[in-house]
Amino acid sequence: MKAIMFSNKKISSLLAAAVLMTTGQAFAADNGWVDSATFEFGTGSKVRMGRVAVQSNWDKQWFSSNGRHLGGYWDLSAAYWRGSAYRNVDGQHQNIGVIGITPVFRYQRDDKLGLYVEGGIGANLMSELYNNSDNRLSTAFQFGDHLGVGYVTANKWDLGLKFQHYSNGSIKKPNSGVNFVIAQARYQF
Repeated sequence: MKAIMFSNKKISSLLAAAVLMTTGQAFAADNGWVDSATFEFGTGSKVRMGRVAVQSNWDKQWFSSNGRHLGGYWDLSAAYWRGSAYRNVDGQHQNIGVIGITPVFRYQRDDKLGLYVEGGIGANLMSELYNNSDNRLSTAFQFGDHLGVGYVTANKWDLGLKFQHYSNGSIKKPNSGVNFVIAQARYQF
């Protein structure tokens, strides 16, 4: 019981950090290091995820041609996972907090509007080890990689869909990995 209470404290701390990240967005945007904020919801096999994040654009353009270029941004996130079938028992739940940082490459129009594709590989730290009947992760450190597509509207809303995979890169076994399909809504300042 103490282990569950301890992990809930970690989750509460992570969620408080997420709230601070998003409520401080006006200050951060004025100081130039936060360019957007994102809210995401994802689903995987016997697990759901909610995530908030802030982004900082690199303001670089590579491979510019025909009004498009390769750019990117840093993504700093805090997530909450709710897994079912904890320790292989259906109906038991596991709550996990995850913080992460990811460099993301995005192929987009020069005005950063319209369709884009993106991908990134980052580092994540979990509040406890994930363990359900389909997947088991043996380390709190996980790589998180994603591929996504989306559309940026003229009024600065970025709506996207991505496939996210978490794995420790075979640092330690078992390493079955966890996959999510994620819908996102981002507002650019």
